[in-house]
Amino acid sequence: MGVFTYESEASTVIPPARLFKALFVDAAEVMPKALPQAIKSIAILEGDGGPGTLKQTYFGDGSLSFKERTDAIDKENLSYAYTVFEGAVLANTYEKIFNESMIEASPDGGSVCKTSTTY
Repeated sequence: MGVFTYESEASTVIPPARLFKALFVDAAEVMPKALPQAIKSIAILEGDGGPGTLKQTYFGDGSLSFKERTDAIDKENLSYAYTVFEGAVLANTYEKIFNESMIEASPDGGSVCKTSTTY
């Protein structure tokens, strides 16, 4: 099986610390409210949010989900890494999906979120 890596970058007016907190620290509360059509809920199955934490995300209609493990979280440097290891997003094609994100300040006071995803 081969490896494919996709890198992306997105800019927003949201300040870096606030964006990091919403996307990675408080995602279980924020994401279902921010994207109710896409995400029904995020359940923390095990852990306290640090490395090793297991989460299950249910899609909007609740019929499909995926499980992920937090690999690293650095609240000071605004970086987060996790691995999707089970569920619909793997589509019986991938063994796992590794995501690594870093949020940086942009010159206008907003943020740039850089993400690398390896399938």
